[in-house]
Amino acid sequence: MSTPNPQPPTPKGYGFDGRWWFLVFGFWGLGDGSSGAQAPPVVLENEHVRVTRNAALCGSPKTPGCADRVLVALADLNVRTTPNITFLRRGDAIAFDFTKSYSPPPGEFLEVTIKPDRPPAKLPPVAIAPDKNSIVHDGRDYFVFEEKLEPGDTRERHSHAERVVIVINRTRLQQWPDGAPMLFRDQIPDDVRFNPPVVHVVKTVGNLPLRNIVIEFKR
Repeated sequence: MSTPNPQPPTPKGYGFDGRWWFLVFGFWGLGDGSSGAQAPPVVLENEHVRVTRNAALCGSPKTPGCADRVLVALADLNVRTTPNITFLRRGDAIAFDFTKSYSPPPGEFLEVTIKPDRPPAKLPPVAIAPDKNSIVHDGRDYFVFEEKLEPGDTRERHSHAERVVIVINRTRLQQWPDGAPMLFRDQIPDDVRFNPPVVHVVKTVGNLPLRNIVIEFKR
């Protein structure tokens, strides 16, 4: 009768039948992706803007690539601009030019950095100002406004240039763009988009008001 091959003894201090090695090298592998500096949470970037979430990479305008910036609150937060503190509610926005600094606010927010070397913006074929909105900031190259439209209400034909759109409320829109078919668009909270120029009519068909923060270029 043959004798079974004996199993090699488990090395002292390395129990769990060799599983120690799996744990060590498994966690080591996980550490490669989770340790050290993390990439900033960029949610949108193109030749015009960079938008980061909960990361103020341009608190100082002296940082390379930083000049004009807009902070948009996704929750209530305090923004420190020495020596002042500005309280923002969700959906509030504050603009900073190249002379102003701020500290990264704890909480949920978006930082929209307008690139100083961006190309000229694409403009609509006609300029028709939209009504029923509120201007937050009116600068030389861009303006910031709160886009508002109550349920069942219609914004008559108007135009937009290239722009960043940050969605605050969940709702649904019906749109009639010039030269294109009618369409419906769902508004998803905290969605960030860069929209092309358009001339259109808009109606809110959802249960909640339309509410967006828009950074639109003038040139």
